[in-house]
Amino acid sequence: MLSDTDNQLARQFGLVFTLPEEIQAIYDAFKIDVADHNGDDKFELPIPATYIIDGDKKIRYAFVNADYTQRLEPSIIIETLQKL
Repeated sequence: MLSDTDNQLARQFGLVFTLPEEIQAIYDAFKIDVADHNGDDKFELPIPATYIIDGDKKIRYAFVNADYTQRLEPSIIIETLQKL
């Protein structure tokens, strides 16, 4: 589990996008203050990702999906970890 203040690591992995201005207006209408939540003036969101990294710091499995409702099946995580 990673807490990534200011999306610093996510940015290095190419997993950050800036909300378009028209979408920012929709967020504002729902009183969702992305910039305040991020603690800065950026309207950025990270793309959810799951990485399994071995002891040699090699990525052994990567799951990236811009649709935040789609997550990696836990059984795949367990199976991958068991193979390490």
